[in-house]
Amino acid sequence: MANKVAAVLVMCLVVVTLFELPMQAEGDKFGSCFNNCEKECIAGGMSQSDCEMKCDTDCFNKDVAARVEAAELAPGAVPKQHS
Repeated sequence: MANKVAAVLVMCLVVVTLFELPMQAEGDKFGSCFNNCEKECIAGGMSQSDCEMKCDTDCFNKDVAARVEAAELAPGAVPKQHS
């Protein structure tokens, strides 16, 4: 019985790991967008606080747009109806 419980726990860990890795890779995209944006913004003469707010908003919007586009292109997705 203990071997079965241990096997189930190991399988749960494997499944959780498989779902977490893609999420971390997506986080890296946001981080690289933010870091590049902030460097360019500060070099452009804006304050660090203003750049942080600007880049956080810009990169968040890009991330959401990419996720929406990916969801629309996913197999089985319902196409948008334009009226």
